[in-house]
Amino acid sequence: MAARGSLVGVLLLALLLGAGGRALWVWLDRPIERVSVRGDLNYVSADYLRTRLAPLIQGQTWLSVDLPALRRRAREIGWLKEVSVSREWPDALTFDLVEQLPVARWSDGHLLNAEGEPFAFGPVAPPDDLPDLAGPPDSGAEVLDYRARLASRLASLGLEVRQLRLEPRGAWRFQLEGGVWVMLGRNDRASRLGRLVAAWERELGPLASHIRYIDLRYPNGVAVAWHGETEPLEEQSAADG
Repeated sequence: MAARGSLVGVLLLALLLGAGGRALWVWLDRPIERVSVRGDLNYVSADYLRTRLAPLIQGQTWLSVDLPALRRRAREIGWLKEVSVSREWPDALTFDLVEQLPVARWSDGHLLNAEGEPFAFGPVAPPDDLPDLAGPPDSGAEVLDYRARLASRLASLGLEVRQLRLEPRGAWRFQLEGGVWVMLGRNDRASRLGRLVAAWERELGPLASHIRYIDLRYPNGVAVAWHGETEPLEEQSAADG
């Protein structure tokens, strides 16, 4: 009889604890009332981010919200590179954010970060002085890397690359800060750039404001198209594309 009474007592205690646990859960799992945003923000404001985050937590409760899923959805917001989410007692969530660092505009209406990854920037205006890059899908890192190499090669001439294009078939072209386009093509890019540097130092530099484009897709020389002319002055008769 004593053993039977002890068993009944254990069952009653378990029921009480279970009921208390459920009551405690219900008491703790209250609606989310506050959202805090932390991070070193240079391009977007905390108010902008709160506006974008608010729909993600609408109808969610403090204990039941799926933090990993919330983090994944928050990363889809423009300008956010990394996101972590934590609960703050008694009814708040804190978002720790790492902002994207834009280094270039990209061809599909996105921006590129320093790793060459495109990201959306939404209604927030990017910096005005970003270079304009374009290329096939997934070529952002390659185009960004080649722009850095071009910048290093042309630095001695005081030239800056404002636009750079990688065509689907692999040909390159770029625009200098003064508006001159340079057709580089696919092959022998290093030697072609060497010819550009030599021609620029020898005669083309002082005439830059009159040049429409320079075509380097020739075995030895270059072709120059001048403003007001329909055809370039060619040193060779055929280009390799």
